[in-house]
Amino acid sequence: MEAQKLTYDAQMFKDTFEKEFTYLNGFLRNVHRFKERTALTCPQRGRSWSYPQVNGACNKLAHALMADGVERQQIVMYQLFNCAEFVFLYLAPQKIGAINCPINFRLSYGETAHILDDSKPKVYFYDSELKETAEKALNMAKHKPARVVMVDVSGKEKPFAGSITYEEYVRDGSEANPDVKRPSGIYSEVTRLYTSGTTGMPKGVPLNNINEIMSAHDVMMHFPLGPTDKTMNMTPWFHRGGLYSGGPNPTLYAGGSLVVLRSFDPKTILDHVESYGLTFLIGAPVTLKALYDEQLERPRNLQKLKGVVTMGAPLEKKACIEFQKVLTPNIFNGYGSTEAFWNTFLRPHDLPEMAGTAGRSCTDDDMAVVMVYPDRLAEPEDVVAKDGQEVGEVIIRAPGKCSYTYINRENEARAKYYKGWLYIGDLATWNEKEFVTIVGRKDDMIISGGENIQPVQVEEVINENPKVKDCVVTSVPDEKWGELVVAYVVKLDPSLTAPELDGFCKKHPMLASFKRPRYYRFVEALQLTATGKKIHYKVKQKAKEEMAEGLLEKASAL
Repeated sequence: MEAQKLTYDAQMFKDTFEKEFTYLNGFLRNVHRFKERTALTCPQRGRSWSYPQVNGACNKLAHALMADGVERQQIVMYQLFNCAEFVFLYLAPQKIGAINCPINFRLSYGETAHILDDSKPKVYFYDSELKETAEKALNMAKHKPARVVMVDVSGKEKPFAGSITYEEYVRDGSEANPDVKRPSGIYSEVTRLYTSGTTGMPKGVPLNNINEIMSAHDVMMHFPLGPTDKTMNMTPWFHRGGLYSGGPNPTLYAGGSLVVLRSFDPKTILDHVESYGLTFLIGAPVTLKALYDEQLERPRNLQKLKGVVTMGAPLEKKACIEFQKVLTPNIFNGYGSTEAFWNTFLRPHDLPEMAGTAGRSCTDDDMAVVMVYPDRLAEPEDVVAKDGQEVGEVIIRAPGKCSYTYINRENEARAKYYKGWLYIGDLATWNEKEFVTIVGRKDDMIISGGENIQPVQVEEVINENPKVKDCVVTSVPDEKWGELVVAYVVKLDPSLTAPELDGFCKKHPMLASFKRPRYYRFVEALQLTATGKKIHYKVKQKAKEEMAEGLLEKASAL
């Protein structure tokens, strides 16, 4: 097919757009446009940075990286809790055309070593609280970074042998902008994230400048977020929801103010809402419950709070109503992935009526629920009925926020991306208004006696029991039935027993008999990812082992 002939000379537009439309340039506009405004505040240190001061700190780091020989498209990896240095490490590599790569601080040293070998960073930064993990990971990894740097918010820790402190590293760096012309273009990878690993080892997800900018725009549209806003993302920043949902990415692009939270504490957060005049809080439904309980116990003035945004899990209707009454009427809920940020959204006017669903597609995105086949991906138009009953796979088309590939994982990329759509691996229903309800993961589906069982549905039923705090549902192998359902339960009431729960499930009108757990295990806490997601595949491994050890409690006669 011949290229479409344009009616105008587009060369200057192409040259400017492809080379100048970068996230870094958006931040730099705010450095002079909002030079008097606070960009970043760290309550723990009792310190704030204006936009020019953040820029100066980033420049010192950028010059240090260049002195270490970091070049365009090389990796600068950092494994940090939320802190000011996290922001500097997000921005500084972009100034010299390098790639910033934040990774999960909750990873084991083996998983960290895997990522070090996968991305081969030129420089690796670790948090002082992670010294042991970092040192073991570096000893295990085949790849050895040219430089290892410790970030210590307390100022009291000493780095392990072979690494230096952040202060030493940037001490001689200039605060002047590096002399690097057009360090990146719209297609250049500027950020690399790693998936949370709910279905295996983490995968590297490259994000380019368009992905960075459109992710920021998405938040600015949906909150909406502007220059006068003050945000606190209560989750770790290393993941897509932390960095991009009211975290450093959109807040600094919009010209707003970012308040750092190193670790979650509801008392501290609500105090900060009052004292700093925070306008947006971002977290998971479980964090909102903690804020709700704290606000009931000791009410604060939350009048400046424009909204609370949740992500990572469905928001139940009853909880939503309670949060709207006590915290703010403006509750939002986003659903998405590392690969494409959030792609469906629930706005305040959707709630509480549509609570429990994942919402419908975001402004710039397309979403569909398609058939599931054992040997191939469904065509994008091969959708299930919009009846809220038929289950299919969620697919997403988010061309502005997704790069449509993985690092070093060509086969896995082909299994996930097809015809411009991301096949996300979640199973769902949708209704005639295209509101999506997630029912589970393709990988987590249990097949018992030839019947398909989605763990999320069973979890929702069990969680309705007033004596249950939370649960995760998985399965164990069985010669007769193929698989049997197992529930790991955290008690809210110590008197709860397995027979009592079994009776509750038997009587529940929304749970077929074949979906009922046949075994229970009571635990103190559930194993979650850093973003609050249940790691079903690890629980499945554990259940098989504990079944063999006789640790699972039989609910009733099978």
